[in-house]
Amino acid sequence: MGRVFHFQSGATMDPLISTIVSDFESEEQAASYDRWFRAEVQASIDDPRPSIPHEQVMAEIQVLMEEVQCRYETLEASNKDCTAAPD
Repeated sequence: MGRVFHFQSGATMDPLISTIVSDFESEEQAASYDRWFRAEVQASIDDPRPSIPHEQVMAEIQVLMEEVQCRYETLEASNKDCTAAPD
């Protein structure tokens, strides 16, 4: 099973390294994924909605992770409130 990884230039990465970084079995699969990925990135760039600052996203995900951790711990010791108010 050959594995392929393409850089933006379209060059193929060294085969020894590509087995570590890529799960594509053919250049066609890699090219198809590359086209899809680039279209997704362009759609995001073209999206007229306002961007969300990185810091805000990270703060929100931190609260979510803490709530999930709390729920997990609650399975072992009930009666713990898992709702955290975001900053």
